[in-house]
Amino acid sequence: MSDITVTLPDGSTLGVSAGETVEDVAYHIGEGLGRDTVAGVVDGELVSKEEPLVEDCRIEIVTASSEEYVDVLRHTAAHVFAQALQRLHPEAQLTIGPYTDEGFYYDVYGVDLDEDDLDEIQAEAEAIIDEDLPVERVEMDREDAREFYADNQFKRDILEEEAAGEDPVSFYRQGEFQDLCKGPHVASTGEIGGFELLDISAAYWRGDEDNETLTRVYGTAFATEDELDDYLEMRAEAAERDHRKIAQELDLFSIPEHSPGCAHYHPNGMAIRRELEEYVREHNDDLGFDEVRTPELNKADLWKPTGHYETFTENGEMFAWEQDDTEYGLKPMNCANHAHIYDDTTHSYRDLPIRFSEFGNVYRNEQSGELSGLLRVRGLTQDDGHAFVRPDQIQEEILDILRSIEEIYGHFGLDVLYKLETRGEDAMGSEEIWEQATDALVDALRAEDLDYDVEEGEAAFYGPKIGVNARDALGREWTIGTVQVDFNIPRNLDLTYVGEDNDEHHPVMIHRALLGSFERFMGVIIEHFNGKFPTWIAPTQVRVLPISDDNLDYAREVAEELDDYRVEVEDRSWTIGKKIQQTHEDRVPYMLVVGGNEEEAGTVSVRDRKEREANDVSRDEFRAHLEREVEQKHLEPTFLAGR
Repeated sequence: MSDITVTLPDGSTLGVSAGETVEDVAYHIGEGLGRDTVAGVVDGELVSKEEPLVEDCRIEIVTASSEEYVDVLRHTAAHVFAQALQRLHPEAQLTIGPYTDEGFYYDVYGVDLDEDDLDEIQAEAEAIIDEDLPVERVEMDREDAREFYADNQFKRDILEEEAAGEDPVSFYRQGEFQDLCKGPHVASTGEIGGFELLDISAAYWRGDEDNETLTRVYGTAFATEDELDDYLEMRAEAAERDHRKIAQELDLFSIPEHSPGCAHYHPNGMAIRRELEEYVREHNDDLGFDEVRTPELNKADLWKPTGHYETFTENGEMFAWEQDDTEYGLKPMNCANHAHIYDDTTHSYRDLPIRFSEFGNVYRNEQSGELSGLLRVRGLTQDDGHAFVRPDQIQEEILDILRSIEEIYGHFGLDVLYKLETRGEDAMGSEEIWEQATDALVDALRAEDLDYDVEEGEAAFYGPKIGVNARDALGREWTIGTVQVDFNIPRNLDLTYVGEDNDEHHPVMIHRALLGSFERFMGVIIEHFNGKFPTWIAPTQVRVLPISDDNLDYAREVAEELDDYRVEVEDRSWTIGKKIQQTHEDRVPYMLVVGGNEEEAGTVSVRDRKEREANDVSRDEFRAHLEREVEQKHLEPTFLAGR
């Protein structure tokens, strides 16, 4: 058979025969590595160690010490769940059971399950783990597989879709259980050190609401019990920080039944959002963006030349309908609208960069089962921006955006992680311009000495991007901002500028979002701060607490002096202890306690939500500090720090 070349993680290459497997390559590298091989990553895809290599590729060998090992372990854990379920409920029909970032899920049909059933299934799964059953890859003729799944329409569907053209097809067997699967899996069920079933919900086959309703069981698995315990502790903390729970406690937002996937912002939530908007506007001004506003309702023809229409309608994500023989849609993005503003005027090379920003309301038809508070919505407001630049301006534009992102995320105490997303199978345009665009992003990342991961094939269809992820207080990663380089849409729309040579040229379009969407970013920071917002974005920054009703007038006088800030007077006839307790529960950064002594002296007693306090504080001193703290965007109340 012909030779192929595999490229290893260190950049070295190895010639092997076409058809050799991942495991064969590992043995070529070394006997020990071959014995330790669990799976492989081929051109960015996690595959079984039995996967044959048929063309040149990049390969990484996965062992028990690899980052990907936990994914393989969790895939096996999904099979352990399925085996346990069928031991207890033989009538259950299995559909799909993939690993996820935090564990696994398995969708099943034909069995009535609820939360009360999970303990029994968990016990059976733990018994299967204790049995330490070998996990073996076996092959079955396609016709035999169809016969094996004669009573399971879902597996037959997988045979005709995901496994189309394969004969034989692969199964994985452990004990009496076997499941149609490409793998990879660990060598035995006993490698699972910690296993836990977590939740149960409804799902649709293929994510289509017109298909059968399935039961989805979520679980997780780790190599050790200690890792599982750490995860469950973090998960409990995450539940305590759930932004939907905190939103109710602090009266921030609600999701009305009449508008699923869209938020009502209550006054407290709107106070946060307005601060975020003004903060982004300041950065847009510094970066030279001009704010625009574009329609939410457009003719569908707007998005056809850009490629968005085909992509979004194919995935069922666009709200579109026909009226008066014309197809309309709610915009799922702002790119095409901004391109048309650019095209309304003739431009010279001297005019570029031309930059437009918009807090653009867009709509995505997310599946109802995927909606989750502000983190997954149908109606969102993008912190969007598009810069139209000459090719020689690309890197400087990207660098300015990256520097702004670094500063912004620092003001929220979020660690920034960068993901370089490269050309995928659905990419439009030539490989040459994709390479040029990707090189521009890489050069900018290197110029700023920023670490980044490469996510092969994950870019949007029109250009590569730097995905900006944020790591929150619990160590979770959230995809928020983005920077993309796009040669394609300007060419598809025939956007031009007159160059120094008096000829027409296509500009390059830089798509960028600093916060992403306000909805998602707010959801993230609510959980990140656990509702204890920095003073500069807190819905209520200061609450004045009169000790008795006799001090109400003085409390109002103190509040009036701070009317540049979000200040409240607690005027309910409660004891001072109850007022303080409620203010703590409301997570207000500062409370100013005023009684007869303070009124006589013209001072205040300052307490913060960390239960620090100071008496006889000058009102001018507190106001001066509050001004500095808000201006400098401190992460915590700092007036009482070190006093």
